Amino acid sequence: MNILQLQTIISKGENTNVEFKAASVGLNKDAFDSVCGFLNRSGGYLILGVQDNLTITGVQENQVQRIMDAIVLNANNPEKLNPPYYLSPEVVEIDGKKLIVVYVPESSQVHATKGKIFDRNQDGDFNITKSPDLVSQLYLRKQNIYTENQVFPYVQISDFKPSLFDKVRNLVRNIQPTHPWLAIDNEALLRSAGLYKRDMKTGAEGYTLAAVLLFGTDECIQNVVPHHKTDAIQRVTNTDRYDDRDDIRTNIIESYERLMAFIAKHLPEKFTIINGQRINVRDNLFREIIGNLLVHREYTNPFPAKLLIEANQVRTENWNKPHGNGAIDPANFSPYPKNPVIAKVFKEIGWVDELGSGVRNTHKFLKLYTPGTVPTFTEGDVFEMMIPIEVETADNTSTKGSAKTVEEMSGKMSGKMSGKMSGKIMKLILNNNRITIPEMAENIKVTERTVYRNIAALKEQNILKRIGPDKGGYWKVIEK
Repeated sequence: MNILQLQTIISKGENTNVEFKAASVGLNKDAFDSVCGFLNRSGGYLILGVQDNLTITGVQENQVQRIMDAIVLNANNPEKLNPPYYLSPEVVEIDGKKLIVVYVPESSQVHATKGKIFDRNQDGDFNITKSPDLVSQLYLRKQNIYTENQVFPYVQISDFKPSLFDKVRNLVRNIQPTHPWLAIDNEALLRSAGLYKRDMKTGAEGYTLAAVLLFGTDECIQNVVPHHKTDAIQRVTNTDRYDDRDDIRTNIIESYERLMAFIAKHLPEKFTIINGQRINVRDNLFREIIGNLLVHREYTNPFPAKLLIEANQVRTENWNKPHGNGAIDPANFSPYPKNPVIAKVFKEIGWVDELGSGVRNTHKFLKLYTPGTVPTFTEGDVFEMMIPIEVETADNTSTKGSAKTVEEMSGKMSGKMSGKMSGKIMKLILNNNRITIPEMAENIKVTERTVYRNIAALKEQNILKRIGPDKGGYWKVIEK
């Protein structure tokens, strides 16, 4: 969060979604009452270092790290917060004073702190533990809204792919080397992530639909949600059918990676400098788009999610539980969590940011990737995104992509560059038959799309063959 955003939130005072705590020398005893209330209601910001009268007093600098550590540890301690919920506090400095900001999203589960269940209203946190009707209403509201919490009592730990837990730990380690998930076993990780719960209607306990979608084997997923699939399609030249397709029927962690690879295969890279760092604009843009497609989808509906690359745009479609209808205005919309547990896991591994950031970030990166264009988001039973794109031609002009443009570009490239480029690619493969396409592109200083196109030509000429999958496989040069 930047300073301006925080100042705007503080200026509006406390409300259902904002709570101030002084916390100058330590974490307030009732801080987790607010955390619990935010989780149970509609999410919000816990801001430490601000008085109730909006005076910014700050947190003493020598106490900042200790308080942040206490927040993370307590949030993952079932005796303090049950079920646990991993939180990521951050420090923001205003006028030389350090504030700790904790964004707490709405949870799809009911949480308690030290055995007490708190809810939120305009006046703050209130204890509903001894009000059975209010507690029941809270449980039923969450169960009716969040289908990701459906319990499957007969799903066992053996129905999950061990390699996915290793992948998740590696990703969180890159973001936070001391992340609690690194020190616990797979079953504890699932519980910490909110993927094991009790059905309050039937009393049955077990792993949830979210757990199956995130970590399940393909067989387990097909047994639980047999209609589950995501369709990635390129339709530029052959508009009646398709030019390329990936029919994805696996867990959504590997689905994300395959969708990103599909984009890398068919759309050009573009780099820029942001805050002194060189970033890949294409990857940052489609990280937001694909994250949104997978995180905010209604998985109980058989409508397949789609990612379509067309001549002048990329479109996505996914079934949705709408909270309104029509086009979304990024300057005036209220984001609503569709699958908070799935979103939390994706946030921990760095694939999505906080709720509502996807729309803003998509606008931000599209301006850099295709200047002068804006994305459109349409809310309805089917949630749709439309992302205008440009295709660079061989003479470095750019145009809104069309089938003709792509064909002309391919022809020019094959006539002017293919022989030399293919020779460079073959040399790299002969030196290392396990080299990846991104490594080739980096070595030759061209886009991944250029490498893909030349490799496709080599395959068509029966010169080169791929043995095994994209990951773990190798290239075979066919001798003539």
